[in-house]
Amino acid sequence: MFVDRVKILCKAGDGGNGCSSFRKEAHVPRGGPDGGDGGQGGSIIIQADRNLGSLGNLVGHYHFNAERGKHGLGSLRTGRSAPDTIVLVPPGTLVKDTEHGHLLRDLQEHGDTVIVAKGGWGGRGNKKFATPTNRAPRECEPGYPGEIREVALELKLIADVGLVGMPNAGKSTLLSRVSRATPEIADYPFTTKYPNLGVVQVDMDNSYVLADIPGLIEGAHLGAGLGHEFLKHIERTRLIVHMVEPAPIDLSDPLSNYDQIREELEKYSPMLASRSEILCVTKAELPDAATCAELLRETSGKDVHLISAATGFGLVELNRMIIARLAELDDDRSAIMT
Repeated sequence: MFVDRVKILCKAGDGGNGCSSFRKEAHVPRGGPDGGDGGQGGSIIIQADRNLGSLGNLVGHYHFNAERGKHGLGSLRTGRSAPDTIVLVPPGTLVKDTEHGHLLRDLQEHGDTVIVAKGGWGGRGNKKFATPTNRAPRECEPGYPGEIREVALELKLIADVGLVGMPNAGKSTLLSRVSRATPEIADYPFTTKYPNLGVVQVDMDNSYVLADIPGLIEGAHLGAGLGHEFLKHIERTRLIVHMVEPAPIDLSDPLSNYDQIREELEKYSPMLASRSEILCVTKAELPDAATCAELLRETSGKDVHLISAATGFGLVELNRMIIARLAELDDDRSAIMT
């Protein structure tokens, strides 16, 4: 089950209580206070794990509680601190505070962590209250309470390349041909209801992560057809492969469909619309594919590539082009940073 948005309530552990104790041993006069401090409560930590692909593992688990610290003991024994509770999420997860609405952290890489609820400090034992004028204090502190915070987790898939286009443009078929991903494929629109990821191994030295984004329709930037749910996943991609179907089953105009998708990207985010793009006409085996590619090349002023996920035509060249374009983007990024 693919889930990209959940809320969880995190309750960190309370600190252990300090101890009020006095040293009492034979032949040790005036032993004095020896109460130990309480241990620290466990914190709630959210950590990115590359082995997860969605937030489905958190469905049905709203409350996350950490253990409290152990109480202090006599003989200056400090209570054991409680272990932290780790909540695993996929890389690309935004962690937001629901009460104030601010972003706590964007967990982009495997192993990234954020403490969302800090465990309470342990209370001080009576030994800590001893002074030259108060050598036998009896007071001790209770443990401090752990933090409580509700957080919203929102997943934005991280991929090198995102496939965009109208429904039934062949995106899922392409993903299944170039990677080991097994998305649902059928001959009707909106077969893909959530994004799918696949790793494309081009050769021994080059690979990239490809995301199949569900089909976009007019008004997607306003949420039509769950447009917001899909467009947010394209934001994390470095490169867009725009797939245009030459003979849509709804008899719509392929050139108008391309312009419509570009308009939706622009309205949702100008930065997204300016992202590097490879333009492809799919289903090259159809008789109208070559004509559609030529018209699209004239109207858009961009290079248009013919491919066919069904027959494999043009897929090797497309993969090489993607690797080259990603390398150019890496070079541009390095130049900007230096």
